[in-house]
Amino acid sequence: MPAMTLHDQIARARDRLVRAGVSAREADLDARLLARHVLGWDTARLLTGLRDAPPPGFAAPFDAAVTRRERHEPIAYITGVREFWGLPFDVSPDVLVPRPETELIVEEAVTALRESGVWASPGRPIIVDVGTGSGCLAVALARECPSARVVATDISAAALRVARRNALRFETAARTRFVRTHLLSGLGAAADLIVSNPPYVPTADAATLPPDVRTHEPPVALFAGPDGLSLIRELLDQAADHLRPGGWLIFEFGFGQADAVQELISARGRCTITRIRSDLQGIPRTAVVRRLDR
Repeated sequence: MPAMTLHDQIARARDRLVRAGVSAREADLDARLLARHVLGWDTARLLTGLRDAPPPGFAAPFDAAVTRRERHEPIAYITGVREFWGLPFDVSPDVLVPRPETELIVEEAVTALRESGVWASPGRPIIVDVGTGSGCLAVALARECPSARVVATDISAAALRVARRNALRFETAARTRFVRTHLLSGLGAAADLIVSNPPYVPTADAATLPPDVRTHEPPVALFAGPDGLSLIRELLDQAADHLRPGGWLIFEFGFGQADAVQELISARGRCTITRIRSDLQGIPRTAVVRRLDR
């Protein structure tokens, strides 16, 4: 009987994941990614080694990783890494897994800062990332704007440890202050820009979430009251007091919440919504808000 190749082991892993309810396309990608993770290989090295026997010591850790994925643990928690803004961020079950659509916040923030004319001002801009989680927004913006000073807040001490680790890894920690607090509570400095990917899932929708999200990602980073807007309301209530006149607030919201978000902003009167960005599926996703200059 021919010896089992690396390709054979990956194919078996893929079949296990499909039987566990992972889509066939995702199962194929996940099995290959887990093999690369265990082997420490890049894609090219994996492709050239598929017809060879697996290296010694591969089978047991690969099986353990596949078993975790069978239980619908997010692949990012198994590998400990998720790419965001072209950077490999450390992640753990203490933080939300960064999503591609959240990169819209970075895009809009860079545009807003350039429009504000504070991009290259001495000691400016001051950026606050509310609910920083892994620190992906804080780090990405600090790297995009080397003159920026950043404050990263989170209610979770464990999340702040992950964010600090990423800031150190990507050499932005010297310009970043990490604060354990609820939203903007206790912050004094007037910001040029506030960004946030707040919790926005209605609690009643918990059962409809994919099992990867529902059973593994931190609830504190997901759920925000019966309509999913309780944290966004609080953020809007606080933001104007922490922004300079003409400063920007840019945040993510959930499916079907665009009209409600616009009404909440209009009702407060101190800020105006300048645009809403949709993601690649055409779903309104990101609100760009500016404090009125008065």
